[in-house]
Amino acid sequence: MITDMFRVDGKVALVTGAGRGIGRASAVALAEAGADVVVAARTAEQVEEVAEQIRALGRRAEPVSFDVMELERLGELVAVATERLGGLDLLVNNAGGSFPKPLLDTSVASFERAFRFNVTTALELTKQAVPAMLERGGGSVVNISSAIGRLTDRGFAAYGTAKGALTHLTKLMACDLAPHIRVNGIAVGSIATSALDMVLVDESLRAQMEAATPLRRLGQPEDIAAGVVYLCSDAGSFITGKLLEIDGGTEAPTLGLGLPDLEPPTAGG
Repeated sequence: MITDMFRVDGKVALVTGAGRGIGRASAVALAEAGADVVVAARTAEQVEEVAEQIRALGRRAEPVSFDVMELERLGELVAVATERLGGLDLLVNNAGGSFPKPLLDTSVASFERAFRFNVTTALELTKQAVPAMLERGGGSVVNISSAIGRLTDRGFAAYGTAKGALTHLTKLMACDLAPHIRVNGIAVGSIATSALDMVLVDESLRAQMEAATPLRRLGQPEDIAAGVVYLCSDAGSFITGKLLEIDGGTEAPTLGLGLPDLEPPTAGG
């Protein structure tokens, strides 16, 4: 049956940023599809909750409180998968993010931190995962990118550049790791997660975002998780180096920050 192609029975997955939102939904979805999961995020209480949810599905789960910005320790996550769950087949590089700010307020330090958090971590963790995946005959990597990596709006110089770089890194890694390891990405649109809490409490702003989305709704974490399962499973076995856009059809940002034009100083000012 065609639905069997979406199963990942017997696979072991590692999901970063899995304590909430897209990461949590992806970890649970992979478990529902048959995988055992290493659940990694910074907040211990959150990863424990997700692990319990996965165990209730009859799958094994290993919760790990971990900060992916500690690049020199990323190999420890792979070790958890191999030593406690028997191997590693699937990697979801979900951890990332950056707060928007005006261009002139974007420091070199904040720009480089955004790049490190969204790009360098994915590069290094994938490198660490490759030997373990090859031990199992191959695997699949999914990088969670963003629509702002291809769109433009004021205030996103750091985050947008980082996600644009992650998108291209995805294609380059796919070339390096073919044919045994597939690497794909998902460009997410406006998803109703805690990252948007400050916006979603304002019903008028939520309505504005929904009206600016062709499908007239915000995405749910499960919308992205479904794409993760697709790309990780045999259903996506002929896909590598590609970006799946799950964004409700948006071709422009759904909510501008309202940053003003820069104006030249007035004469004599």
